[in-house]
Amino acid sequence: MKVVLFCGGLGMRMREGTTSAPKPMAMIGDRPLLWHVMRYYAHFGHTDFILCLGYGAAAVKDYFLHYDETLSNDFTLAMGGRDIRLFSTDITDWQITFIDTGLDTSVGERLAQVRRYVQDEPMFLANYADTLTDAPLPELVDRFAAAGATASLLAVPVQSTHHVVDIGTGDRVARIRPIRELMQWENGGYFILRPEIFSVLRAGEDLVPHAFARLLPHGRLLAQRYTGFWRAADTFKDRAELEELYRSARCPWMLWDVGRSGAVRRPDDGRAATVPLAAPSAGSVPLVAPSAATVPVAPSAAPRPDSPALSG
Repeated sequence: MKVVLFCGGLGMRMREGTTSAPKPMAMIGDRPLLWHVMRYYAHFGHTDFILCLGYGAAAVKDYFLHYDETLSNDFTLAMGGRDIRLFSTDITDWQITFIDTGLDTSVGERLAQVRRYVQDEPMFLANYADTLTDAPLPELVDRFAAAGATASLLAVPVQSTHHVVDIGTGDRVARIRPIRELMQWENGGYFILRPEIFSVLRAGEDLVPHAFARLLPHGRLLAQRYTGFWRAADTFKDRAELEELYRSARCPWMLWDVGRSGAVRRPDDGRAATVPLAAPSAGSVPLVAPSAATVPVAPSAAPRPDSPALSG
């Protein structure tokens, strides 16, 4: 399946000092965030990428135009560097389409601009370029295909480390507890979409919540709950924590690298096993509809909260 990645955000909250690099190009180890997201999809065989560029488009293009396979692969150098023999490769089988979708364009408008590249596909994948996970993508796709929905999102527990204060009589604090105990869910990206999504996109609006809201009355939005590793690299603090995980070789999202991910190989297909999807709770429905059982979808324009060191 084709993979649409939204790479055009300014990433102001991740800036440190005077750097002007776009957020997807923030480094985790020796590769940028964007590469880690793409490598996750490639691990599952999805190597046809469409990058929706905006701010920092030149940096993204330049990175791939001058891509160096030797940074993340073992190799033999001979003849003074004139002969380099790679033991493995990263992006040799990737196809990457670079589309400039504007500086101040919403995610929904960026998606609309690349419609011609995916409108003939039965379904396609889409995601932010700054979120990492070890979710079992084939299971997500199979569940989506069986549900007959128009769109699917990964629903993850709220990542905030803040605490909820319960206030009783006379403004006395009755209880303090982590916000995660409320078991609310937030939009974690990792969308799976059918071309019908374009019928609910509107100029000047976003994918979340505007387009998705139009799917709710018809039960056409699927929430796939996942309680394993998921992290949004929204801030410099988030990136620093991911960098620390990388340095300590605790990288659950790097399913293609067993040494760093700590995953085990499945005997059937050689891929890394991951934490299973969360089972639906009693009385809940998988298709999101306007009711008390609805999984909250955080607007993409709203800041995503800080994340703990590990969520799964």
